[in-house]
Amino acid sequence: MATWSGQPAVKGRSETVRMILLSFVTIGLTFTWGVEMTYITPYLLNLGLTKSNTSLVWIAGPLSGLIVQPLVGAIADRSTSRWGRRRPLMVVGSLIVSTCLIVLGFTRNVVGILISDDETAKRPTIVLAVLTIYVVDFALNAVMSCSKSLLVDSLPVEKQQIGAAWASRMSSIGHLLGYAAGAVDMVQLFGTTLGDTQFKQLTVVASIFILISTTVTCWAVTERVLVSPPPAKHQGRFGVVRHIFSTLFNLPPRIQAICWAQFWAWIGWFPFSFYSTTWVGETYFRYDAPDAKKPDDMLGAIGRIGSTSFVIYSTINFLGAWILPLFVRSPEDQPFTHRPPHAIQGLLARFSQIKKPDLLTTWILGHLMFAGAMSLAPLATSFRFATLLVCLCGIPSAIASWAPSALLGMEVNKLGSTPHRQSSGVEVELSGLDASHGLLEDEHESDSEYLEISSSTSELSGIYFGILNIYITLPQFVGTFISTIVFAILEPGRSPELSDDPKHKWDPKRPNAIAVCLFIGAMGTFVAAYVTRKLQRM
Repeated sequence: MATWSGQPAVKGRSETVRMILLSFVTIGLTFTWGVEMTYITPYLLNLGLTKSNTSLVWIAGPLSGLIVQPLVGAIADRSTSRWGRRRPLMVVGSLIVSTCLIVLGFTRNVVGILISDDETAKRPTIVLAVLTIYVVDFALNAVMSCSKSLLVDSLPVEKQQIGAAWASRMSSIGHLLGYAAGAVDMVQLFGTTLGDTQFKQLTVVASIFILISTTVTCWAVTERVLVSPPPAKHQGRFGVVRHIFSTLFNLPPRIQAICWAQFWAWIGWFPFSFYSTTWVGETYFRYDAPDAKKPDDMLGAIGRIGSTSFVIYSTINFLGAWILPLFVRSPEDQPFTHRPPHAIQGLLARFSQIKKPDLLTTWILGHLMFAGAMSLAPLATSFRFATLLVCLCGIPSAIASWAPSALLGMEVNKLGSTPHRQSSGVEVELSGLDASHGLLEDEHESDSEYLEISSSTSELSGIYFGILNIYITLPQFVGTFISTIVFAILEPGRSPELSDDPKHKWDPKRPNAIAVCLFIGAMGTFVAAYVTRKLQRM
């Protein structure tokens, strides 16, 4: 049995403030992911990589998720740091991300310090850029893993869906800010103080965002301190790895079903997340302005055009993340009613008689909506139609960033919802935390700006979320393999938009390789809808 000291606490006088502070780190995470997903593909193409080689670089994301999240989760679960189990790793990870983002944005400058000849510097520049991308992805996954577990650790079971909804809302804000920043010509607007290209300036801004957002959450949250972990089932040098595999192959049935639904969903979300902004930008230059003069910063132009579409997408995602949770019934039979803001209570009262769908049904509808939109991607021959398809994915994206985390959080909490003894400032032994009162009960709130809370959380929330991420990352390997083949067949060589050879032009009779990848991904998401429907009957 584990020995603990203290109990979770979050600063803030109101429910809303505490939820915002608890999930604030998500803004920096999604802002950084947004910058990376928008600009890394065209950035690597601009350095001279082919599309098939670029898709191999993107294996950094799934590889880091496959290794880092379960490993960090398992290590954090047994951490006895006096600062808590999650926050120290979040701080270290954010510092690494911030530093490497600066190096990534200024890769040419860094290499130029050692190698003055531009031709000789090409290969070292590519190598440094690729290595930096790997380090950024590994560190981001560490921060993400700990931030998800921190939320689960801090909330009782009946608040998990609300907590996940707030994390989704913060995520939507990060996406919106990221794509809005990408759509603006920052060099023209702010000059060259932060860098002489769009990508350089965005990496600087992202490095600041990730530091600030992580600092805010770590400052606001106080964790329980693990004084002594329970005896490890797997001893030895590779005990943590054996523990991960043991848990992976002995998952509770409902958790395993949630993981498989994520697996098939991410067959579709992987190409959308990594290639869709480039696809929108390419669609514009290939069909809407095929004879236009190439801008000096083609990388920035493709990124800005793609980001313009994704500003609309992110706005829809933002609205969906804030509004959808109000119309979705909790899958838990708890005597809890969400309290909407006073400004919209009257509007919501009109819909009180309407039967709300549960979270699983909502997730199924999200799968179907996304798959339907992306199955039309090969038919997009205009910037407007491509933008429409992207925007249709805004609602499914809001659901996808909320539903699986909420469902898994509730299942994990059920595994550790046994009563406990709590004594302020005194070490106690427990196997779980009582859920009889929680962070968000307005009726019994005190005026203190620093409220202690209790939760009913499993001691293994880190490893379960790490395993969920394994099921998210494995399809990314599948997607990388598929996209490499598709790019090699349909668009071998350097991207026409970024090629210096005027004879290297796009043939409008050929299908867009990224659109084909999006279509294949959509077929996987149809399977995800079927798997999620089976989860309803379990």
